[in-house]
Amino acid sequence: MARVTKPGEIPPKRRAPAVTPEQRNNQLIAMSFDAAEEMIASGKATSQLLTHFLKQGTARDELEKAKLELEGQLLRARTESMASSEDARELYQEVLAAMTEYKTGKRPEDD
Repeated sequence: MARVTKPGEIPPKRRAPAVTPEQRNNQLIAMSFDAAEEMIASGKATSQLLTHFLKQGTARDELEKAKLELEGQLLRARTESMASSEDARELYQEVLAAMTEYKTGKRPEDD
């Protein structure tokens, strides 16, 4: 049975059903924000809800977001550095094997 909206009431938004867990999570987050917005607009918001959104608007929150982004970049750079050092190690081993083969006339693993 369809829900009847009262005069002045905004009808609920219809969303497509979520297919993946990520989509469901995003859907629940959107619904939570909608409910929080309604509570704030009607004056029925709790102090915790108001504090949450006030903190999101501060410079400290922006700095924390920037810090997290930079930490992510640092982790990616470290991962790339480790991969490139492994590649360099393999390259050095190949060069040493080639030099040994050139010098002795046989490959080092032939010993």
